[in-house]
Order: sequence, then structure tokens, then C-alpha cells
Amino acid sequence: MAGRINDEDVKAVRDAVPIDAVVSEYLQLRNAGGGNLKGLCPFHDEKSPSFQVSPSKGFFHCFGCQEGGDTITFVMKIDHLTFSEAVERLAGQAGITLRYEEGGYNPTHQRGERIRLVDAHKIAAQWYAEQLATSPEADTGRAFLAERGFDQAAAQHFGVGYSPQGWDHLTRFLRGKGFSDKELILSGISQEGRRGPIDRFRGRLMWPIRDIGGDVVGFGARKLYEADNGPKYLNTPETAIYKKSQVLYGIDLAKKDIAKASRAVVVEGYTDVMACHLAGVTTAIATCGTAFGGDHIKILRRLLMDNGSARVIFTFDGDAAGQKAALRAFEDDQKFAAETYIAIAPDGMDPCDLRLAKGDDAVADLAEPRTPLFEFALRQIVARYDLDTPAGRASALDEAAPVVARIKNSGAQHEVAVQLAGMLGILDTQFVVKRIAQLARWSRDRGGRGAAPGPDRHQHGGTPQHQTAPTRPGPRGPALNLRNPVFATERELLKLALQRPDLVSPAFDAYGVDEFTAPPYAAVREAILEAGGVEFGVQDPQDYLVRVREVAPDDTVRAMVTELAVEAIMLHRGVKDVDDVYAGAQLVTVRRRAVERRIRDITGRLTRLSTHGDPAEQAAVANELWILQQYDQNLRVQGSAAL
Repeated sequence: MAGRINDEDVKAVRDAVPIDAVVSEYLQLRNAGGGNLKGLCPFHDEKSPSFQVSPSKGFFHCFGCQEGGDTITFVMKIDHLTFSEAVERLAGQAGITLRYEEGGYNPTHQRGERIRLVDAHKIAAQWYAEQLATSPEADTGRAFLAERGFDQAAAQHFGVGYSPQGWDHLTRFLRGKGFSDKELILSGISQEGRRGPIDRFRGRLMWPIRDIGGDVVGFGARKLYEADNGPKYLNTPETAIYKKSQVLYGIDLAKKDIAKASRAVVVEGYTDVMACHLAGVTTAIATCGTAFGGDHIKILRRLLMDNGSARVIFTFDGDAAGQKAALRAFEDDQKFAAETYIAIAPDGMDPCDLRLAKGDDAVADLAEPRTPLFEFALRQIVARYDLDTPAGRASALDEAAPVVARIKNSGAQHEVAVQLAGMLGILDTQFVVKRIAQLARWSRDRGGRGAAPGPDRHQHGGTPQHQTAPTRPGPRGPALNLRNPVFATERELLKLALQRPDLVSPAFDAYGVDEFTAPPYAAVREAILEAGGVEFGVQDPQDYLVRVREVAPDDTVRAMVTELAVEAIMLHRGVKDVDDVYAGAQLVTVRRRAVERRIRDITGRLTRLSTHGDPAEQAAVANELWILQQYDQNLRVQGSAAL
């Protein structure tokens, strides 16, 4: 095993790779105010963005699920990596050579399993591409691409390759690169043969499948020869790095344009993605040997940000299989906040065939949204019945009404219900509307009475800025009521101590843990103290938050530190900026409340002593009370100057 990564190198990696650059590889980020960015959390389902990134602090935090941390933590969680694997990946991106405390520099064979599997796929993809470009045997593959309108430049752009027909050409090549037989089997690149591993893909055209971060995690292989008894398309089997339900072909190329345009075009195959991109539809993606489902939706929602203008256009063949795929997609339609549409090319052609037959403009035109997916689904249902008879119309309504009832937005549901009445030829429109509204109520009731309804599905307008919730679960003790002014001020002071230590130093370091009445805040105050106080934050702002998180006693306190480091400072009305005056006001308020609590305690003690107590002790307590009252008066008059 490799030794522990040198601390200086970990720090160098953390500083070299901006957290917003890493996070934006996986989801769309927008301005959240106060220098922060926001997006839909990749770690739990949500409708409104509660996931915030602070580029200046190098931290992220989700105010919904409480996940948080730095750049390394994000990569660990999003790609299920160990700490070392995450650091190694980021170091590779930054061009940093890592040192290890034991065993010197990290040799290739010591790297984490996921990194090794990704490396094997990267080398294999390069090897396949080289075979397609130079091997005489690959003429068949080059001809296949040319017949579909793809030249050598297109093949290079998408990394298309060729796997030779021999048994173990790639396996032997990767062995020569230091990969073990076990790694080749685990990667799915090789499979067990009678005398050891052999190539899984032989005599096929190869498309590298990349995850959203751009790493090759699998391959899609198209049959070229009649002698090949395998399926037309053969994909990498499920592995530690490849889950077909969680990858979208072309997402690495399309993600930025999807986020920019708030539009995604879902096609059915690899060549369709190529045709769309070459025709200027650079938001096209495809599934990899599986139906479009919930995990794919999660990927797109993070990029689309679920704003009211987002569009998802599905292109399917006009045949029965394509129509069935469209109806499957509609089953998940309500998981999108985006509008969903279907596009079917003339004569049932897919985008690749359409580009060949009618050119790039025809493909671009196909990707323009026209028919809402719900309308297509309803027409498919209605077409199965004889609408000339009352029984046929009634049966069609019975099947179609539950579909319309699933639409969450009541306004959109009413509008579609009216359309359905027209499709069926039912003159009593209100009968259809009431029937669907009744089904919707029954559906909600079955889902649980009293459950809060979800947000409107097709509402327009931007998402409101994140607002601090009235209660917030704390790492220790009950949930915090943030409407309590005591808790609210303590929270503000801790945010200043973590985000702007220069404004509260050195006064904050003299504050006792007991001056913070909320147990979670007392725990954070203690962590700041253990990390060297705000004075350390002023001296070394780069390492300050990292150290505070490291000394936190448990994950819940660590999460609270991250939350407070990312959350925007809540300026009062009329206050334009965070400055010495604002910071001083928080310092004074927290201190005065602590002094007032102490005054109440001592007043009660003095009352008890006045009944039957030692006169000397009574005098000492009275003197302490007088001193505290004078201090409170000075704080009230002089403000932070009295601290």
C-alpha cells in the first residue's frame, strides 16, 4: 500500500483546484449573492437549490441535506472515492506530483482501484482510437463511419476507435502497461477465457463512454462483421466505475451547453449524438443500452437547474419501439421541472439518417420543441380506442385521465384536461376536468394526508434566494429556532469568526464557550479555540477553515462549521457591507447577553445571601455585581471599544 500523502502536497492540491471549477463539472452554478454560488444538490433530490459553494473559502454546503466540505470532500462524495484517490485525481488535473510519507513517490501499481480502472480505460480508449486511424484491418470501421457521414475528424472528436478481431491484442498491451489480470477483468475491458483473460471487444467499432467529469468509464461496441454472433451493440458490463443507468453518452461534451441554453436533447444512439453535435445541436446526449430513467433525470436536472424556461426534447424513432420508449420517458416526466417535448423526424428517421438525407439544418430543426410529451402520450392512448362510440370514449377517458391527474401544477392540469376532452370529442368539458381533479385528490390522499404538496411543476420565474429556515437541526441538542434573536446573533458572530476573522480579532478569542447558549454554536466556538482562534485565521486564512474542520470532535460539528463558513452573512436593513461596525455590534450583543445572564445569576445569589448569609461573602458578591453592571453600562455606551 502507498504511504500517507504529504500534508504540504494535500494543501497544494486543495489550493490549486478551485472548488467552483470542480463542482461546475457536475452541476450548474448560479450567483447566490455574497460571493457564493448555488445549484441543485447532487447528494439529494430537491426542487429549489439549497446547495451553496463559497469559492473564496473553498467550501460547499447543502442547507437541505447538510452535506459539506472542501474540494477533496466533494470529489470523494460525488465519485465515491477514498481520500487518497480524490487527492490523486485532483493532483493529476493540477499537474502536481504527490509525495508519500512512507515509500517515496507513489508508483503506478499502488494507486487506488478506481483510479487504476479509469487509467486502464483511458489507455484502452487511446489504443482503440489509434487502431481506427492506422490499422488496415479497421477499413471496415472507417467505411461504416463514412457511410453515415462521419470523417476522420469527427471520429477523433468523439474518440471513436476500433477493436481488432484477435483474441487478446488489448489485453497483452495493457499487461505491458503494468495492469494485472485481475484489474483487466474488474474493468470489464477483458473477460475470462479458457487460458486466461481475453479481449471483451473484438472486431467492433468502439465508442468511449465518459462520465460527467470526462473520465472514460466504459465502451459501447458496434458489430461490424456477419461472423460476429454477438448482439448488434455490446456495452461494458456493470463495474465499480460503470453503471449504465447513471451515465449519459456525450454528457462530457454537452454539459456546458446544456447549462448555458437550459436545454437538453435526448437521442437514442451514439451516431445520433455525433450527428446532432456536428449539426450544431451540441446539447445532445444518449443513454447507454438502457431506457432513460430516474438516475439520468438527476444528472440533467443538476445541469438544467429546474428553471421555468428549461426544455428537454426527446427524439425517438417513429416505429413501435420508439413510441414505447417515449411513453416510458413520459412515466418519469413529472420528475422534471423542465418542459418535456418529443420530436419524431419525417419518415421515422433518426438524427443520423436525417442528417444524411436532408443535411444539418434538418437535424437542427428536429431539435426544436413542438409536441409536448404529455400530448404525445395522450394521443397514443386515445388512438387505441374507437372514439365514435360512447363506450370507446369512456374507455379512453378511463386510461387517459390518471395520466393527466399526475400533472402537479393545477393550472397546467386543468388546461390539459380541456385538451383531452377535445381529443375525445366529449362536449361536456367540465365533466372531464372534474373527473381528473377528483383522481388527483385521490392520488394525493393515497400518498399521505397532510403531506405538503410539491412546488408547481411548470411555474415560471427564477428561484428565490436561499432564506435561512426558521429552525435548523443542530449537531448537539434540539433543533435551533433561528427566530430566537439570541441564537441568531450567536450564529452571525460565528459566521464572522469563520469567514472574516480579521473583523473580530483579537476580541473573539477572549469569548468563553459558555457565552454561546446554543450547544451546536458552543461546539463550533470550542473548535475555533482548538484550531488556534481567529488570530490564526488572520495569520493563515488559507488553512484556517481546514484546521477548524479537522479539530471538530465529530462529523456533525464539522458539518456545522462548513455550514457557517458558507452561509451568507445576514446584514440588517440599511447595512450595506460587512465591516468593523457590523462585526463590533455582533461582538457587543453576544457579550452583553452573557453579562446580563451573569447579572441575573448574581442578583439571585445576593438575594439568597441577604436572608441568611455570611456578611463578608455578601459584600464580595455585591461588589462583583456592581463591577458587572458597570461593564454592561460601558458596553451599552461605548460599544466594541469597551471589549
